Amino acid sequence: MTEKNESAVTIRVATPADIPECGRICYAAFSAINAAHGFPCDFPSVEVATGIIGFLFSAPQFYCVVAEIDGRVVGSNCLDERAIIHGIGPITVDPAIQNRGVGRSLMQAVLDHSAERAAPGIRLVQAAFHNRSLSLYTALGFDVREPLSCLQGRTTVRSIPGCEVRPATPADLAACNALCHRVHGFDRGVELAQGMEDGSALVVERGGRITGCASNMALFGFGVTETDTDLQALLASVESFGSSGILLPSRNHAVLRWALAHGLRVVQPMTLMSKGLYNEPSGAWFASVTF
Repeated sequence: MTEKNESAVTIRVATPADIPECGRICYAAFSAINAAHGFPCDFPSVEVATGIIGFLFSAPQFYCVVAEIDGRVVGSNCLDERAIIHGIGPITVDPAIQNRGVGRSLMQAVLDHSAERAAPGIRLVQAAFHNRSLSLYTALGFDVREPLSCLQGRTTVRSIPGCEVRPATPADLAACNALCHRVHGFDRGVELAQGMEDGSALVVERGGRITGCASNMALFGFGVTETDTDLQALLASVESFGSSGILLPSRNHAVLRWALAHGLRVVQPMTLMSKGLYNEPSGAWFASVTF
């Protein structure tokens, strides 16, 4: 009997020409795994997935790679380098290609790049129902840090007494960075500045000072606040959350219970994982889909 020879996986840096196919694969991969477990796709259409992949592949502070087998693109992965802590994702592999080591190769490529940049830590958010990815990331040295609940909807209350939520401006950046540093031990000023530029960033003011901020109330946005009350103010301030929703730590029982009692719903469970430096957050927060 002749053994079947399988072609090797080749990893290279992504190019603009890869965007259409990687966008298709991204949508197909998330649709397949989410549908298999009874969850909605993180992306509403191929066009949306392609738009996100296009942004990531062209953003200067993202390192993006694609996997090829026999010259055909079969997956991609992205590394967010906008902070001293790096974030991974989205990583996607063509559902037609299984058990070929594509996901491991894509992960190892960005881990090697992050190590070359001497990042003290690296993080990712994993779909809690996806056993294969949990096993892979654990084998690669990632630790489970926080269960997350992806929330979507509109709160029945539109504001929180004593808290004012308004668009963030560049003049707020120093205060926001200081707050993020107090909560997480490092700042994410590049993301905040980008959110301020495109109009998605928000701040919470209470008692005449900034007590909370968010780069975007969406899956790709993050937020930090001094208290649960400030976080509730952010949740109540928007008509809906962009993309699939926002990622609230499930261990924040008070805010999760408040959110469910005021009209929000859990879309799916997710998990924050880290490798390297990790500080237990001090304050209230929500994660982005990369960390």
